[in-house]
Amino acid sequence: MRDTQTKTIIIDDTTLRDGEQSAGVAFSLEEKLAIARDLDAIGVPELEIGIPAMGIEECESIRAVADLNLNARLLVWSRMREADLALCKDLGIHIVDLSIGVSDQQIQHKLRRDRAWVLNSIRTHVRKALDMGLEVCIGGEDSSRADPDFLRQVVETAQAAGARRFRFADTVGIMEPFGVLAAIQQLRSHSDLEIEMHAHDDLGLATANTLAAALGGATHVNTTVNGLGERAGNAPLEEVALGLKRLYGFQVNIDMQQYASVSQRVANASGRPLSWQKSLVGEGVFTHEAGVHVDGLLKDPLNYQGVDPAELGREHHLVLGKHSGTQTVIEVYAQMGMTVSREQAGLILASIRHLVTNTKKLPTAHELENLYRTLQSPVYNMTH
Repeated sequence: MRDTQTKTIIIDDTTLRDGEQSAGVAFSLEEKLAIARDLDAIGVPELEIGIPAMGIEECESIRAVADLNLNARLLVWSRMREADLALCKDLGIHIVDLSIGVSDQQIQHKLRRDRAWVLNSIRTHVRKALDMGLEVCIGGEDSSRADPDFLRQVVETAQAAGARRFRFADTVGIMEPFGVLAAIQQLRSHSDLEIEMHAHDDLGLATANTLAAALGGATHVNTTVNGLGERAGNAPLEEVALGLKRLYGFQVNIDMQQYASVSQRVANASGRPLSWQKSLVGEGVFTHEAGVHVDGLLKDPLNYQGVDPAELGREHHLVLGKHSGTQTVIEVYAQMGMTVSREQAGLILASIRHLVTNTKKLPTAHELENLYRTLQSPVYNMTH
């Protein structure tokens, strides 16, 4: 048993599997290959890249990703069915995630079986996957609603059968961090299997639950770029990677300075534009308007900086709006190559406040230039 928690953890990104399962999302082969290359280039160590049971086209796309000869280890997802498992053979991947419901809700009302059948299925299918030359992760679907004693039996059965990993899935996104911490610690105390956390964001807690799992002894965590995924999505790669590193000192060897292009590629390929205020990757998260904040930021970025935008290959951006001060007006115009006095800044600010109140958007560079030119016009100076 592991007596102490290690400070290393492996991110298994499932953008190309669970991310694509988001309603209405469908990556082309070219997009799938580009996303896989991007994730591999920034150092993501594991990628879950598809579901072979979807058919020939999906299998061909999985082989195409495998043919890229990436550094990342590759996984596919499969129901715990013999026919589905057979399709996972000779795809060039390393690990199969054999998924099965482990809560009584799913065992009785989805599978229409009993607990003994689940345990026997695990024994049977793990052996078959190993005979195919694949490593095995047992995906515990709906682990968050499973009986803890039965969940331990599932993990023990999986380990005895030869699986290397158990995926604890909060399938319907109902857990909270303290419960996750306790659940993972309990499993960790009973098994030497790798433990992977798979969190959904239905209550907005996917990142918090993923970090809690890491603290509880999980060896792997699932993420998706931008939090893409079914319903409310999965734990965002960007949030998990920085959270693990900055908050808890985990070793995360992912180059986040190159992440912006990965994020934008996935946003474009999925047809899901980023929210302006999406943490870490949204356009507005390093944008400052309020005069008090801008003043403090200009004096020392640490005054209003919890995350250095440079960590994500970004920088602070000053904008003008209702809550700006005259010093911000002077600074923004200086960045545009224009000099304004404090008196002129006050006049411009009054116009900006009127503009944004009526348009509900920040002024464009063109609008700011027009305000500046108006101040310089002889007619304006004669009447004021």
